[in-house]
Amino acid sequence: MVQKNEFMLVFRYEPNTNYQPTEVELNEMHQQWGAFIGNIAIQEKLVSTHQLGFEGVQISSNKSITEGLYVANNQTLGGNMVVKANTINEAVEMAKNCPILLVGGTVEVRAIQPM
Repeated sequence: MVQKNEFMLVFRYEPNTNYQPTEVELNEMHQQWGAFIGNIAIQEKLVSTHQLGFEGVQISSNKSITEGLYVANNQTLGGNMVVKANTINEAVEMAKNCPILLVGGTVEVRAIQPM
């Protein structure tokens, strides 16, 4: 049996405080995410997944605190998923089906290094 490696899929999106999705849109998004996560879980390749909340605090090296989410290049982190795959290319193929891509977001795929 081949030892699978672990990869993290990092989900980023552009926050839009002026837009509130309808209940129908929210239900559709939940179904899309459920299908995406479920498909990976059925293949026994899902390790974990986390959605990040909409509140945050940033702590700088000088210990100063800034309220709010960190936004770079107009994007912030929305969550992550850890998957098992033989190669990074296999993990990339999984990421191509991520619903975040349907709303203009991005997925970064990174190998996980044991500490």
